[in-house]
Parts: sequence; structure tokens; C-alpha cells
Amino acid sequence: LKKTIWAVSKKFRVKGVTKTRVVPHTSLIGPFKTKKQKEVVSKLVAVCKKYKYIRFKLSGFDHFDDRVVYVDIKPTSKLIQFRQELFNEIEPLIYTVDTDYLKPFAFHSTIAFKDIGKKFNKIWAILGKKNPRPIKQTLLRVTLMKGKRILYEYDFMQEKLLNRKQALSRKGLEKTMTLLKKQ
Repeated sequence: LKKTIWAVSKKFRVKGVTKTRVVPHTSLIGPFKTKKQKEVVSKLVAVCKKYKYIRFKLSGFDHFDDRVVYVDIKPTSKLIQFRQELFNEIEPLIYTVDTDYLKPFAFHSTIAFKDIGKKFNKIWAILGKKNPRPIKQTLLRVTLMKGKRILYEYDFMQEKLLNRKQALSRKGLEKTMTLLKKQ
């Protein structure tokens, strides 16, 4: 995904996704505000502890109107259930965007957005023709953000909550990947 994001950014001179460090991801809940951060973290951990090995597939390209191009994510029923349970638990504690209430929720990973404007047709003419084979994935971590800053991550392989420093640690990620390979 990183290579695709950078290739689109360079070829079409769009910077919406590449303005900051490129971290391919799927938003399970849109940006939100809360006055009950500790409770949100507690609910996040409680829900995450109920799940292990949540699978999904990256499955081709798609778009929202002419404003966002993305990789489509085909969720398993387990991922859909996890996302809904997480949302139901923290929704009373947050102020969020309307898209979180859409049914079905649109699982995706953004390739380009914001500044694509008139370039959309050219971008889609190339990506829309590509039909990559589905790539199986396992959900490794769920990240809790405050603005553009990581607060915490729940690591499914290590089965624990990581603080910001641990979440950004290369050694921690290596441990996660080692545990994934063992499963």
C-alpha cells in the first residue's frame, strides 16, 4: 500500500495522503472528541481482549465519488462484529462524524484524497483498470489517536495495550510480527 500511495502521489502530484508520514491504515471509527478519554481506553481494551486473529482481505481499488480513491477492504464477519461492538461501547462517550453511523460501514484504506480534484479521472483511469488479487491480512493493532498523535495501541498478538512509546517501537513491532508468524 505504501508503494501505491507514493506512486500515485508522485505521478499525479497529489499530497493529501503523503503530507505526513505514510501509514496505511483502516479507520474503524472516524475522528472523534471526548471528555472521557480514560473510559474510552478502558472500553477499547475490554472489547479488544475478546478477539483474536481478526482477518480481512485487501481487494482491489474503488472510490467515493471523485474525492477519495482507496483499496477496498473485504471484512470478515468477525471484523464487522468487532468494529460494531467497539463503536457501540465507545459511542456514548464520544462526539464523532456522521459516517460512523452509515450501514454498511465502508471498510477501506485511502490511496489519495483531498487534493485530487480534477486529477481524479486520470488517477481512476489507471487504478480502476488494475485488478490485483485479494491479499489476506490479519488485524495486528488498533490505534487510538488524539488529533494526529498516537495515544495508545492495542496489540492483538501481544494481547496488551501499548503506550505511545511502545506503539512506535521497532522492537515492539518486531515482536508482534514474530508472534504473527508463529500463529
